Amino acid sequence: MKRKLKKVLVNILIVLPILLFFAWIKLDFILERILFQPTKLSSDYVFQFNHDFEEINLNPEKDVLINALHFKTKQPKGIILYFHGNRDNLQRWSKIAAELGDYSHYDVFVMDYRGYGKSVGKRNEDALNQDALFCYNYVKAQYTPKEIIIYGRSLGTGIAACLASEVEADKLILETPYHSMNDLARSYFSLFSIEHKLPYKLPSFQYLQNVDCPILILHGTEDEVVPYSSAKKLFDGLSHKNAHLTTIPNGKHNNLSDYKDYWEALTTFFAAK
Repeated sequence: MKRKLKKVLVNILIVLPILLFFAWIKLDFILERILFQPTKLSSDYVFQFNHDFEEINLNPEKDVLINALHFKTKQPKGIILYFHGNRDNLQRWSKIAAELGDYSHYDVFVMDYRGYGKSVGKRNEDALNQDALFCYNYVKAQYTPKEIIIYGRSLGTGIAACLASEVEADKLILETPYHSMNDLARSYFSLFSIEHKLPYKLPSFQYLQNVDCPILILHGTEDEVVPYSSAKKLFDGLSHKNAHLTTIPNGKHNNLSDYKDYWEALTTFFAAK
């Protein structure tokens, strides 16, 4: 029995370093799969919502298709350009975005990232940011910059922050944002230095230094995906900006809209001039 146990331990000691070595080599691939968790839809999938909406297909470049939905309300105050989180597709996120539009009396434009839903194309950080800019320009042809609110949630906050640093907009809203992907990675892998392995950097803290419009940050203290400390660190770097942080006690990553504080903060921010 002892001999068998010793043999098992020896095999583990031999195999484990090999597995760890290959895992390290492929770490950027693994991190990509953790960060992006899309659900695809067939090209002939038919969206159905209890809202007036238009499905739009955009082609930012050759062999790329960005599928988006434009939800419309009567006599809109403007439009919310919404960048969603890292999971699922427009079938899920459009219901959330449409609810936001109903509440605010704004139209809402929400896109699927490359590889999500019906969207097609090779994904990388530059591509995400360029697609966001392409969508902004599409929207700007119908609305003035002072009628456009940029809204990012979770993964989408870095994309929204980058866009807002490059264009004119009335306001920027960041729900459950991170200081940067490096900062977020350190909270998950505190024993290892993996920053150079991250395929995406999304340095929101840098982007926000170049944002001129008012900024609202919404975050819960019990967020199990993006630590509250990351959002607080992001906000603390904006002391000279027109920025507001709404802290939602006990709020988690996917339930902020369950809290009155969330809607009250949005009401005040939408109404501010």
